[in-house]
Amino acid sequence: MKKLYEKIIGITAMLFCTILPSNAAFTFPNINIGMQQANTPQDFSNGLQILIWLTILTLAPSILIMATSFIRIVVVLSLTRQAMGAGNLPPNQVITSLALILTFFIMAPTFNQINEQALQPYMQNQITQQAALDRGIVPIRNFMFKQTKEKELALFVRMAKIEKPKTKEDVPTYVLLPSFILSELKTAFTIGFVVYLPFLVIDIVVSSVLVSMGMMFLPPTMIALPFKLIMFVMVDGWYLVVKSLVESFVT
Repeated sequence: MKKLYEKIIGITAMLFCTILPSNAAFTFPNINIGMQQANTPQDFSNGLQILIWLTILTLAPSILIMATSFIRIVVVLSLTRQAMGAGNLPPNQVITSLALILTFFIMAPTFNQINEQALQPYMQNQITQQAALDRGIVPIRNFMFKQTKEKELALFVRMAKIEKPKTKEDVPTYVLLPSFILSELKTAFTIGFVVYLPFLVIDIVVSSVLVSMGMMFLPPTMIALPFKLIMFVMVDGWYLVVKSLVESFVT
């Protein structure tokens, strides 16, 4: 299980690195997939392995996204939209696209390390495939360790029933990954709570004013929405939210 997680994350991370700028020339691989009769058990086994790997690779991008900054960003942006009470504005496509773009921006140094230390040496036949995978998983693990809290890590170490790790290298990837996701969710909801407070104050003030005026049947959310939007625009809310999210990773 540990090797499977590392291979999936390592392979997908190196694939994502190919879209980043690099000084080394990149050549597209020649891929040929065909259906031929299996004459020997070895041929059938090789075909079955290819089918299994193709199935795993379809899930690999989702697994890799869970090992990056995407979780925190998309949750905070979604909570911000919900706090404004603007319905589906911005749309889900905009929220997801912005989260992905910010994820690539934040993860660019990590992907560049993978590209320089693992992908390029492997493409130049300087290291083996296993060495490339071992090198490629290191920057991802370092990033996750920086964002993972000890409490969550200790929880999954205890539930995995393994010996207490003495160093970071002793922590299996299948234990680190859920610990990182849980820590990211906790951090995202903490940031979301702070974002929610100004909008909550506006809702309370508007509701109090409407009740004092005897307009109890008028929906407070309809009256509060313009005030929320103008406040968000005046303080340049998207700038502050994005700035806080990026700085929460780089600092």
